[in-house]
Amino acid sequence: MRIQKIFGNTVLWVFLLLFGLITLIPVIITILGSFKTNIELTTGATLLPDKWHLSNYSEAWEQANFSTYTLNSLIVALSAVVGTLLVASMAAYVVDRMDFFGKKIYVSMQAFTMFVAVGAVVLRPQFDLMVKLDLHSSLWGVILILISAHASIFFILLSFMKGIPKELDEAAKIDGSSLGRTFWRIILPLLGPGLGVGALFTFRGAWNEYLLPLVFTMTKPELQTLTVGLANLKYGISAASQTHYMMAGACLSILPILVAYVFANKSFMQMTAGSLKG
Repeated sequence: MRIQKIFGNTVLWVFLLLFGLITLIPVIITILGSFKTNIELTTGATLLPDKWHLSNYSEAWEQANFSTYTLNSLIVALSAVVGTLLVASMAAYVVDRMDFFGKKIYVSMQAFTMFVAVGAVVLRPQFDLMVKLDLHSSLWGVILILISAHASIFFILLSFMKGIPKELDEAAKIDGSSLGRTFWRIILPLLGPGLGVGALFTFRGAWNEYLLPLVFTMTKPELQTLTVGLANLKYGISAASQTHYMMAGACLSILPILVAYVFANKSFMQMTAGSLKG
């Protein structure tokens, strides 16, 4: 029995190590490639660069106008996070605490939107809608569309909301607290772990979004986000491939995501602990 347990643990660790290695290989290749010359990347002769070219990062920053594009990406991502958490948390609170006509239909529609691809299929009607709102050449059009795709965050927060005792609402009501004040002062602070997880998922999705910013900023290149600007590094002035600059830019672009994961790590731990306890 002990031998079987040791064998099972060994197989599990070998599987996890192989899976982790397969996951990290593209990241390692990208990091090493960001220090190579374009010729080295084209030939693919060695894994390690013959000479570490730190200047690739400064060149990528200048050619992609990273300062402007990073600011645009931060505006889009942070605005989407705030808007999504605000809308999804209020919707989850009302659905969990109140009974109203069409409640089941609303929840079903939220679930249905999770199965609709937010790619080229719905891009045209989204763009037409933003044209009517005069937001088709603005980052606000991108932000509103990203906020509207909040169904997954809604269900995450709804599951957390169900873990908050309804007796707290009843006690607050007895003390004369309104519905809105109860939500802001009592419920919202208790949703901390769920808000952290929702913020991470929303930030990651908004930060990595490419198609929407590309379409909505075609007439205004100065509003392009980092993902769009990074794609522009593929070809330089002479139409020559600049893969080494793209890899350097990719390494820079993942830093905010890593920072977000570090800050949201506590929320993930609380969510995991809660699920194990349940």
